[in-house]
Amino acid sequence: MSDAGRPPDGTLGFVHVDMDAFFASVELRRHPELKGRAVVVGGTGDRGVVAAASYEARLYGIRSAMPSTRARRLCPDAVFLPGDHAHYAEVSGAIMAILRDVTPLVEPLSLDEAFLDVRGVLHGEDRAAEIAANIRARILAREQLTCSVGVATNKFLAKLATERAKPTASSQGPIFGSGVFVVEAGTELGFLHPMRVEELWGVGPATARRLSSMGIETVGDLAAQPRTRLEAGIGKAAGAHLHALANGRDDRPVVVGQELKSIGHEETFARDLRTLDELRPHLMRMADAVAARLRAGSVLGRTVTIKVRFADFATITRSTTLPQPLDGARAIAFEAEKMLAKLDPTPGVRLLGVSSSQLVDGSVRQLSLDEVDGPSWSDADSVVDEIRERFGSDSIGPAALARRGDGIRRFQVGQQQWGPDRDGSA
Repeated sequence: MSDAGRPPDGTLGFVHVDMDAFFASVELRRHPELKGRAVVVGGTGDRGVVAAASYEARLYGIRSAMPSTRARRLCPDAVFLPGDHAHYAEVSGAIMAILRDVTPLVEPLSLDEAFLDVRGVLHGEDRAAEIAANIRARILAREQLTCSVGVATNKFLAKLATERAKPTASSQGPIFGSGVFVVEAGTELGFLHPMRVEELWGVGPATARRLSSMGIETVGDLAAQPRTRLEAGIGKAAGAHLHALANGRDDRPVVVGQELKSIGHEETFARDLRTLDELRPHLMRMADAVAARLRAGSVLGRTVTIKVRFADFATITRSTTLPQPLDGARAIAFEAEKMLAKLDPTPGVRLLGVSSSQLVDGSVRQLSLDEVDGPSWSDADSVVDEIRERFGSDSIGPAALARRGDGIRRFQVGQQQWGPDRDGSA
């Protein structure tokens, strides 16, 4: 990981870019006939969740992470579209390229959000605001998508500023505000202190209730407290963190090239699965997908983890750490299945996940005894990767993934991110 940014120095040079209703906006770009309609993107099935809602849909109270069934009740006339993670990732790549044209110091937070440190390209006092406006114009011209941009002297304030630049919902679609909001140097506390404490990072419902019991409702109230009182009331780490934020302090740099810590896939099933025979093909699909991503990233994983969520939402994980790291689907599936076989699926399994962590450089691999004398599973994986690259990701795979009359059903990146669709597909 490279800490390419410098600690904040009071310069108005931190920029936060957040796309407006990104997934819904991308779908409306593909389906212009839906403009003006309430559009909801995500898992369309009974166990799906909302990934994004158009501004027309937000009028009904529909928000991201809401169960799709509740969204349907709030707006029965809404158009529900299944999420297309691969397409959103492609559009995100184009947007991030625009940001990196401005500065190499870009820290993506998700597909549709990023921090930039533009202090190295500033020329004059008002330059940061000009850069922000130029970013919006370039994204709109190249991608026909809108974004909101916040500018401030540190990351925390820049993110809050973005919220002030966001469009608001109306029955006629988004009502655009300024698009760019700048928290000028020297005005930080005047901007922060009238806000409710819930707007600070790290203040959830429980912390807000605890602060309220201490007579703290606004950020200004929080800033006025002795840090020792906050630490006594909500804990030392949380108290110190919130006291710093309430006083406008955030020393985090923009971090470029964060290292990947794990690679995994999980799937929520359209119906509960109650036998190991039903679960094994799904486990194999996920192991195959995890292994392919490990090899594509030239990394090996030392730890294999499974995640199981039962019908009552009770969730457990099981992990095994191996003497040698691996990147093969067969080996990952073998380890995952051993752990799965020790669990009782009869109460009903709602979700299953497979992941690999403790990642290491894949260019240094220790050969096993089986690999010394001839072809190995590693050689077979290399051939599989070559075939997929030439003929497509669904051209070859484990026999367990083949469905009669339907070809090979592999797990794709981003698939099932928002739950199963109405037809029960992943």
